[in-house]
Amino acid sequence: MQRTDKVNYYLDIAQTVAKRGTCMRRNFGAIIVKNDEIISTGYTGSPRGRKNCIDLGFCMRENLNIPRGERYELCRSVHAEMNAIISASRQQMIGSVLYLVGVDAKDKSIVDNACSCSLCKRMIINAGIDKVIIRDTETDFRVIEVRDWIFKDDSLSGQAGY
Repeated sequence: MQRTDKVNYYLDIAQTVAKRGTCMRRNFGAIIVKNDEIISTGYTGSPRGRKNCIDLGFCMRENLNIPRGERYELCRSVHAEMNAIISASRQQMIGSVLYLVGVDAKDKSIVDNACSCSLCKRMIINAGIDKVIIRDTETDFRVIEVRDWIFKDDSLSGQAGY
């Protein structure tokens, strides 16, 4: 048996975390790791105490045919990255790595060309996270240097960023 490399090990954990997600479109799992220790996890779901889309049986953005990456103010969910960040202290996150996996809720495939939304990017920057590693296939991934989000500020272009 071949041993899984460390990046895919953490991405596998993030993908398992995504299984707790309650979105009817896409579920993401995020874990924050520093010095080979998992600091926190997060998945896509409604704020504590509120009903989730899967409990309600509908998704407002889906009903309105809103494209991916747009109109998040209509979404009931808190993103996986946000949930992971609010579950850790900034001191723990400075210099850490966030591992992110998106799974399509309908066909369970890995989300194509996934990336953090513009609000999550801002939170990741302020949390002090150094890198975001995003799964593209079961074994392939992208490494994003968070400093690139600072110096290549896509919020100035008017693009959604996801």
